[in-house]
Amino acid sequence: MKIKFFLPKFSLVQKLVAGYVAMAFFTTASLIFSIMGLYSLHSIAREIARNDLVIINSTNKLRESLLAQERYAGKYAILKSPEFIELFSRREAEFLDILQKLRQNKQNQDIVPLAQLYQNYRTNTYRLFQGKTSDPLPIKSAAQKIFNAIDTIYKNRQNQLNAKLETADEKESSTIRWTLILSFTGFSLAIVVAAFFIYNISSAIRRLKKATHRIAEGDFDYDPQIRPGDEIGDLAGDFISMAAKLKVLEQISLDASPLTRLPGNIAIERVLNRRLQEGIPFAVCYADLDNLKAYNDHYGYIKASEVIRRAGEIIYEAVKSTAEANAFVGHIGGDDFVMVIDMENAAAACEAVIEKFDAEIRNHYTPEDLSRGSIDAVDRYGVPRVFPIMTISIAVTICRQGEYDSAVEIAKAATEIKDYVKGMPGSNYLINRRKIKR
Repeated sequence: MKIKFFLPKFSLVQKLVAGYVAMAFFTTASLIFSIMGLYSLHSIAREIARNDLVIINSTNKLRESLLAQERYAGKYAILKSPEFIELFSRREAEFLDILQKLRQNKQNQDIVPLAQLYQNYRTNTYRLFQGKTSDPLPIKSAAQKIFNAIDTIYKNRQNQLNAKLETADEKESSTIRWTLILSFTGFSLAIVVAAFFIYNISSAIRRLKKATHRIAEGDFDYDPQIRPGDEIGDLAGDFISMAAKLKVLEQISLDASPLTRLPGNIAIERVLNRRLQEGIPFAVCYADLDNLKAYNDHYGYIKASEVIRRAGEIIYEAVKSTAEANAFVGHIGGDDFVMVIDMENAAAACEAVIEKFDAEIRNHYTPEDLSRGSIDAVDRYGVPRVFPIMTISIAVTICRQGEYDSAVEIAKAATEIKDYVKGMPGSNYLINRRKIKR
């Protein structure tokens, strides 16, 4: 059993939006990653500036201050001058102030042992100042311990600083690398999407252009072979539908009478078959001009053609003014016309045709012939005869569901009625409301 996967159909706009959303995603991701990397680097740099560099700088100051204190204590031990005690006190206050600032940072826990060592150093030094001892060795021993503690703090903080700098370098490299990767991916995707859509659209437009030329040349069955699913596919479908309609219109145009421009036999048969399939009762009115041959022999084919053209116009105008909107008028050929209309509109349409035709036909005779009410001509057998003013005969066949199976049967029934109507004097119409027995 084969599993079929149905991909959703997206419009051209949706495809473009989807492509640009993907590009925007990668671009935004690149931007966010860059900002986060810069923020992380900024945090590291701020921590280094606020903690590590401050401690390293402070340890250097502590070392300088302690060295100065040792010099003043040593000079006092030799010279016993009170001014060295004052200078020592200044450096002592400086040392204590630096320690106090360092102890405010909770991360600097290694300052507490240093403070204790310094307190021991102060005790030994003041014993010297107070004259309780003259031995400088305890003072030097305490100072050396402080120097060792300061060196330990310096080295530890320097190691931490180096580690943070390495982390910052790695973070910087990672940020640059992923920013470039995401940016290049978004850029590449933009190029691919743009190239894909440009190729598809241009290819489809070329096919539509070719289809336009083929259809214009009369190849109404040409298929541009464009997949449906977007606006261009829908347009291709409209092209195919338009070509099919143009094919029908061309057939109708070729079939239409060049004189009256009314649809011919192909269109008439198509309309009759369609009405039969609908199963709704309708009327077929078969109109024929009486004595047209005699008129043609007497006045010539140009005048006779003018009468046929005007008869087509009269029938068309009468049907459109009295019948329904979808009523049909066709020209079989010569002086034969067909009206396909709803059953209830048949009588009104026939009366309107007769009234307008009888009024119009008088304009196509000379005053002399009108005053006589006839013309001299020969019949189809070559016998001279007198023919009255031209009239029109209309045979109406009512077609109900199941009575007729084809347009041929309807035409045969209408012909039989027409032969009867033409035998009646003047312009007449006759409605046959039942099927002719065969």
